[in-house]
Amino acid sequence: MTTIATLGSHCSLQVLKGAKDEGLKTMLVCEKKREKLYRRFPFIDELIIVDSFKEVLDQKCQKTLEENNAVLIPHGTLIAQMNSEEIESIKTPVFGNKWILRWESDREMKEKLMREATLPMPKPVTEPKDIEKLVIVKRQGAAGGKGYFMAANEDDYNTKRNQLISEGILSKDETLYIQEYAAGVLAYLQFFYSPLTNELEFFGVDQRHESDIEGLGRIPAEQQMKSTKVPSFNVIGNSPLVLRESLLDEVYTMGENFVEAAKRVVSPGMNGPFCIEGVYDENAKFTSFEFSARIVAGTNIYMDGSPYYSLLFNENMSMGKRIAREVKTATESNQLDKITT
Repeated sequence: MTTIATLGSHCSLQVLKGAKDEGLKTMLVCEKKREKLYRRFPFIDELIIVDSFKEVLDQKCQKTLEENNAVLIPHGTLIAQMNSEEIESIKTPVFGNKWILRWESDREMKEKLMREATLPMPKPVTEPKDIEKLVIVKRQGAAGGKGYFMAANEDDYNTKRNQLISEGILSKDETLYIQEYAAGVLAYLQFFYSPLTNELEFFGVDQRHESDIEGLGRIPAEQQMKSTKVPSFNVIGNSPLVLRESLLDEVYTMGENFVEAAKRVVSPGMNGPFCIEGVYDENAKFTSFEFSARIVAGTNIYMDGSPYYSLLFNENMSMGKRIAREVKTATESNQLDKITT
């Protein structure tokens, strides 16, 4: 029997519950500090207890996964905890395309793939001296928004960067990515592409709640002006969103363009779940500032299924369950190599 395995963080509960619903064995690579939490859930068949998630690279852990015919489901914690070389060295079959995770982690590569997919993007800014209008400054990889900041000009950039360095949030030699700030309604568009059927599915939309930038809106402007603290964009949670139906055609087009671009640029392409992240402006035009080439935590709000998946499936279908069904179908048809790397 195939086992679904993942790291104990991010969206692991959704992933393993979905696997159990599909009748698959479940395995969690769990840090000791969180063992008590994950022991609460009966759908987790086995825990591999580690001091650090990097131990998934060790021969002992790899052997356990191999003996259980495990497929490893990547999520944001894998990218945050390991560099691209380490992820690509994992011997356990990884669901989707582990090579595309490098393109997610590197800002310049990410921008290149988004351009290849003709996604509408904010203008990137090469150097702090070139800042002419409000920008957002981002870290590399899946930092969850921590350490991001806004800047209006070069002096503003340097002041905030130095403050975050002094607070230990950024390192001095850290390469930061600058892009013009796109204002509008945040919308994180969640998709699933199946190489078994060659079909793109639109799963749902979420919004992310970031602290403490959101809390600033409740503070009077007079007090805001007196504060010298650099606000954080650290993601705390997610909430659901549905779009105007007239926007859905463009949503599918963007998803399909991204899938086709990924096939051309980073073989075997964008298989499995992914997310195109951006904002809608006052003219309902979408600007994309990010993509995530794997399951996103925003899908956790749809553990009983999303509004859009209820149109495609006559049953409750979370993203975790959808992944498990793809693995199950591929296993039964001897096509596991088509959906894993």
